[in-house]
Amino acid sequence: MTLAMRITSVDRDRERYRDLLLLADEQWDMVERYLYRGEMFAAFAEDEPCFKAGSASMPEHTLGCMIVTDEGEGEGHARIAEVKSLAVVPAYQRRGVGRALLDHAARRCAGTFDVLQVGTGDSPLTVPFYEACGFSRAHVVPNFFTSNYDHPIFEAGVQLRDMVVLERRL
Repeated sequence: MTLAMRITSVDRDRERYRDLLLLADEQWDMVERYLYRGEMFAAFAEDEPCFKAGSASMPEHTLGCMIVTDEGEGEGHARIAEVKSLAVVPAYQRRGVGRALLDHAARRCAGTFDVLQVGTGDSPLTVPFYEACGFSRAHVVPNFFTSNYDHPIFEAGVQLRDMVVLERRL
């Protein structure tokens, strides 16, 4: 069942989403490399009550979030945007939140970028999800996880070594 939700831009206090971001990238110093380098978006249930945070009205419970960065030009002068740390609260996974965030990123990037890409571990959980959302395998970055993280990372019982880069044409 797909939820009725709204997706908003997050312009400040991004550290507030730390626990959620760590679901997608479990080493905080890696997240900090792009936390403020791109646009951040968060998904909330349409009927979520809000509370006052300074001068803004903020929903209390986030369903998911992501960061989208400008990665410049790639092969053939294609402008590339990259989704980083797409994360959905476990209780709301498989309910359309991740797909809605990716579709939001694609709409936002269309016209400015040619390609929306994402890098992920070669896992039976994540790669099929991105493929179902219109992404296809572009290339592999060998030993990305073993070279850049201070501990082994496992997903679905598989140790992540290489990063699979998937792309969706805009």
